[in-house]
Amino acid sequence: MARTRTGVRALGAVLAAVLGASLAGCSSTGGKRAADARKAQAAAGKSAVTTPRWTFAMVTHSGDGDTFWDIVQSGAEQAAVKDNINFLYSHNDEGQQQAQLVQAAIDKKVDGLIVSLAKPDAMKEVVAKAEKAGIPVITVNSGSEQSKAYGALTHIGQDESVAGEAVGDELDKRGRKKALCVLHEQGNVGHEQRCAGAKKTFGGELQNLYVDGTNMPDVQASIEAKLQADRSIDAVVTLGAPFADAAVQAKKTAESTAEVDTFDLNAKVATELKAGTLGFAVDQQPYLQGYQAVDLLWLYKYNANMLGGGRPVLTGPQIITKADAAELQEYTERGTR
Repeated sequence: MARTRTGVRALGAVLAAVLGASLAGCSSTGGKRAADARKAQAAAGKSAVTTPRWTFAMVTHSGDGDTFWDIVQSGAEQAAVKDNINFLYSHNDEGQQQAQLVQAAIDKKVDGLIVSLAKPDAMKEVVAKAEKAGIPVITVNSGSEQSKAYGALTHIGQDESVAGEAVGDELDKRGRKKALCVLHEQGNVGHEQRCAGAKKTFGGELQNLYVDGTNMPDVQASIEAKLQADRSIDAVVTLGAPFADAAVQAKKTAESTAEVDTFDLNAKVATELKAGTLGFAVDQQPYLQGYQAVDLLWLYKYNANMLGGGRPVLTGPQIITKADAAELQEYTERGTR
């Protein structure tokens, strides 16, 4: 009887070992093969799925030539390749024109929409039309507060007020006393929220400076004039990576000692952080915003999945300093950070 129990235990041990080896083979070898196959497909510009070729449209308030939105678009396009999506992209910085582009996408009967809500009042009606037409909508970057009320599935981006508050805290850590917040697009609610958030947590004085973001020489001249008129300004915060260099040049010509900081990250910003020309940057991971938006729409269409539980899916803020710049520069140069 004892020999029988021992034999059973021995046989069980053998079976367990065989089964364990089999499972290990499935997870480590089979899983690796599948992962390698997906990587090869993506590298070759082929989809990693066999779902229908749905059409998704992304319509934003800014686009081609803007380093931030180039990265958003790149992320979306990468996800579209993986998910077998026909991806359409358009943009216009005027709210009504952006709404017209969304209407054009609705008329094409796209399978999903991704929109930014920098000027939410202009977009409210057309987003409601998309929902009524049965087209799922995800908002990105701007408009987290309006997204759910307008009928979007979720919002992907950073909370602009929270990001601004992080800037105020960072300015305090650096001992700054008087800061200039440079707004380059009037009417953009996200920009207003950033500066208001910074003002809320900053222990010093913060002033808003409105500039024409479509005219970079004007941006530089406006900042320069402000720095020359008020020598007590010891920090300049720009709200987009392309404007950081204009602030740096303005600082030089004004012979100011103010630290220049910025929202958003690109290769130029990473280089200037490494050199110490910029103090810090606020990264909201634009590549992730584009990629996740397409991927979440695909998941919703395929499997009725949705992240966030009704709350925004946050991609930032992350404060980037000189200590982080070297590690991230590789990614900024390839256009994914």
